Amino acid sequence: MGLGGGPRIRSAFATVVLFLSVPLLAAVAATPARADFRVCNATQSLVGVGIGYRAKAGWITEGWWHIEGSTCKTLIEGPLSSRFYYLYAEDAERGGRWDGPITMCVAEKEFKIAGVTDCVARGFQRAGFQEYDTGEQANWMVQLTDEPATGGATAASGTNGQ
Repeated sequence: MGLGGGPRIRSAFATVVLFLSVPLLAAVAATPARADFRVCNATQSLVGVGIGYRAKAGWITEGWWHIEGSTCKTLIEGPLSSRFYYLYAEDAERGGRWDGPITMCVAEKEFKIAGVTDCVARGFQRAGFQEYDTGEQANWMVQLTDEPATGGATAASGTNGQ
């Protein structure tokens, strides 16, 4: 048997739900866009990626991020603090690479290296990194394409990722 005032109760319930959900929707809409530096691997191969950047204490290179084919990975979380970032990547399966003319240090295994000079003398290897000018954007994405390049040419494009 129905309760008296059924439509009125449903209407009151709907009003309460609407009243409570409006602030939640406003909070979600007001959430700022995510800011970070991401690399997307548009190939079908596993790729190893290293990044270089200028910190308050000087130059830093970090790696290796392993990015599966057709996936993306965040290398730096949060708003970007530098205008220029440098990227080097190797195709772990086919042996190609995405490189550039800027020499920085890398290591065989996971690394975080301070400084970009005297790489070999300090026990590291030298690699050519490609420069990306983010234009001081808070968010940036580099996409590695299926044709790894060598010799300073690049098959990676960088965008404001928004």
